[in-house]
Amino acid sequence: MIKAYMASEKGAPFQVSEFDPGELGADEVEIQVEYCGLCHSDLSIWKNEWGISQYPLVAGHEIVGSIAELGTSVKHLSKGQKVGLGWFAGSCMTCPTCMEGDHNLCDSSDQTIVGRHGGFAERVRGKSEWVIPLPESLDFAKAGPLFCGGITVFNPFVINNIKPTDRVGVIGIGGLGHMALQFANAWGCEVTAFSSSSDKKEEALELGAHRFVSSKDPKEVAAIANSLDMILVTINVPLDWQPFLAALRAKGKLHFVGAVPEIKVPFFPMLSGQKSVGASPLGSPATLAKMLEFCARHEISPMVEEMPMSEINEAFTRLEEGKPRYRIVLKNDL
Repeated sequence: MIKAYMASEKGAPFQVSEFDPGELGADEVEIQVEYCGLCHSDLSIWKNEWGISQYPLVAGHEIVGSIAELGTSVKHLSKGQKVGLGWFAGSCMTCPTCMEGDHNLCDSSDQTIVGRHGGFAERVRGKSEWVIPLPESLDFAKAGPLFCGGITVFNPFVINNIKPTDRVGVIGIGGLGHMALQFANAWGCEVTAFSSSSDKKEEALELGAHRFVSSKDPKEVAAIANSLDMILVTINVPLDWQPFLAALRAKGKLHFVGAVPEIKVPFFPMLSGQKSVGASPLGSPATLAKMLEFCARHEISPMVEEMPMSEINEAFTRLEEGKPRYRIVLKNDL
């Protein structure tokens, strides 16, 4: 039996309970959870905002810990190894998408907290392809959020072939955006931070931005027209996107990773400038491993507030009220 913090129904408080995980699959890994980040997606699943939640629910998908058990067919990992597990806990490994290396786009992927028990527990399980070893120099206590928020903003740099000579903008300096600024700077790009909060200017510059632009001031946005190669949108609220399209150079990309409910953009600026609007989910296991190496090399880590896992309900309240700056990590004290 495994102890876990479990919500019995939609929005119910998390309480300590136990569940029987069954027999470990041949291709599975069981991880002793040491830290688990709290992501806004956990909040959405807890409240069933996406209509896919199953209860009783054990949330938590930004997991780092050590390998406790290995399935019989897992040969590339070892007991005691420090690893992480994110939103995905498995993929089919046989479809054309998986065979091309895009496991994160697999139609049959397993999601760690949808129909499965997640990381707010003593132990968690995942298929071995999604259990990623951690570089030794990485800050272990802060690594959890890299497995969701981090890879979400790292992946666009890879799939859009961003070069060190490119100019990149980041809209929103929050849980995602504060990591995107660090990645863009370490990538070698000239970095512009867009935010509606002027009090974040100093922090944005410290995180790696070379320039701060108020997203609420049309004149400030207009002043940088035709200058950026990619604008990464990390917010989940709709804006007037036309000025941001105008801020892109020819062939520029307006790329969304924040869950904006609807995107309305004018067509002709895209046509005339060969500009594109795109989006992406988390990255593949290979991209996850590259991101972790990149973070270790450049000493990149999320800004976190650490709380004991026994305060999980207080942590969800803080997240719901928008108080963390910028991510909460729960240390397992079960």
